[in-house]
Amino acid sequence: MYRTYVEKITKLLQKATGLEDVLITAGGDHADLASTAAFALAKKEHKNPALIAADIVAKITAEPEAKGLEITTKGPYINFVFGKEYIAEAVAAARKSSYGTLPKRTEKVIIEHTSANPNGPLHVGHIRNTVIGDTLVRAFRKAGYPTEAIYYLNDMGRQIAIVAWGVKNLHYERLANEKGDDFIVRHYVEANKIAKEHPEIEPEFDVMMEKIEANDPETVKLFHDSVEICAEGIKETLHSMNVKHDQFVRETTFLHDGSMQNVLSRVEKLPNANHEDKMMYLDLSEQGFGNRYVLRRSNGTSVYAARDLAFHLWKNSRCDRSIDVLGADHKLIGAQLQTTLKLIGERPPEIVHFEFVSLPEGSMTTRGGVFITADELIAETKKRSMEEVTARRPELSETEREKIANAVAVGAVRYDIVKVSAEKSTVFDWKDALDFEKQSAPYVQYAHARACSILEKAKSEGGFKEAYEFSDSYEIALAKHIALFPSIIEKVVVELRPHLLASYVRDLADLFNSFYRFTPVLKAEGTARDSRLTLVDAARNTLAQALDVLGIEALESM
Repeated sequence: MYRTYVEKITKLLQKATGLEDVLITAGGDHADLASTAAFALAKKEHKNPALIAADIVAKITAEPEAKGLEITTKGPYINFVFGKEYIAEAVAAARKSSYGTLPKRTEKVIIEHTSANPNGPLHVGHIRNTVIGDTLVRAFRKAGYPTEAIYYLNDMGRQIAIVAWGVKNLHYERLANEKGDDFIVRHYVEANKIAKEHPEIEPEFDVMMEKIEANDPETVKLFHDSVEICAEGIKETLHSMNVKHDQFVRETTFLHDGSMQNVLSRVEKLPNANHEDKMMYLDLSEQGFGNRYVLRRSNGTSVYAARDLAFHLWKNSRCDRSIDVLGADHKLIGAQLQTTLKLIGERPPEIVHFEFVSLPEGSMTTRGGVFITADELIAETKKRSMEEVTARRPELSETEREKIANAVAVGAVRYDIVKVSAEKSTVFDWKDALDFEKQSAPYVQYAHARACSILEKAKSEGGFKEAYEFSDSYEIALAKHIALFPSIIEKVVVELRPHLLASYVRDLADLFNSFYRFTPVLKAEGTARDSRLTLVDAARNTLAQALDVLGIEALESM
């Protein structure tokens, strides 16, 4: 509804002013929308903008399409307030199970996210990538785009050579119930330790890298099997966070199918391509980069960037829009990748860069074996959540409390990470993330559970008839915020800013709680009671739809 009204008002203003850009803005506390078009015309016509604004309003109000709009001026500003018809239609739309889903698009989107090296478990630093990426995938699908989520699996290179060396030489037994990523990281950490103490084994890593490049069957199998074990554990962690990739694409694919060499052949023809013995690099100084963009080492083996170019050409052949989610430490290589693709006439990916999430307890490094895994974070959050749920709902069975605690824990982690805009660093705070009374996932989940409880009680009292007569300020504020949901989904995919949805759903929970606190619902009578219960149902469904896009379970009881 909101999007429809914006379009309608835009057309009315264009007709009345002759302007293409009618300068629509948010209306603030006084209106739903406002326009400063009178300022633009005042410059052309050399007239008082307040008089021009009054003339524009007179023209618009004479149009049949302006029915249901309250249009006023405040000096040169033109204010639009949506009327009862808008509110009724918005609330009715919000009760549909598909609410917020935008019309189907044909433009296919590929979003690559997480893509952590398979040398150990995902840690807290990785999962901001995961949460941002998965939320974008869900938002694009809600916005009508056919969307594919891809994990680019590094199954070659130095770190994987170290893993493979460890698997080949350390002969560890896998412990009972040990996840694959935990098993592999033991090899990786110990192999790094041995290499530090005995640097003479370093050349063995280089030999293995040369063998994988040469497609040596034994080495390929060793690398493949080691990576597969780790990837199994990573997938378990992702599943526990409500995340699923459509494809895990192996880096070696583009080495062995010839596509990497094909793209390097194109790059070598560029005037800024340079060779030093077997090394090949691009001089991107004219494009603003101060260092070499190396694509082949001095021993003739390729580097990650070379395979990455081929991978992006593969993605381009399968989609209309390619999006990468990368940490801030990848800004340089991401920009070099984009520039190189442009130089060979190919479409570069859009990149969402994010700053890092950390814990007050300390930093994380996989190489040294000092890190807090995503599994540990979720387990600890679940433990704390279970304590809170038990204190609040001791009458529930342990199974029921565990179900709620798990949903609350995953929601707390995902929401606390996504609520901060990607370009800002953040610290995961246990207390804030699990605060049922403040702006957190449990707070939003509790608002949904409360709406379900109200509707269940109304059902036990005979139900209600749908009605759409709203006059109370709390009713109107809640209904108008509900109406914004589809436009928020659209804004998230246009701007690639998933935190906007987190802010929206937090405000929705706030408005619902204020409405429930200050406006009688079950104790109301007649049409007022029916209308308010209808509004509760619309709020319930909108909360559920928004939480689903955030990858958070909408609990019916807490």
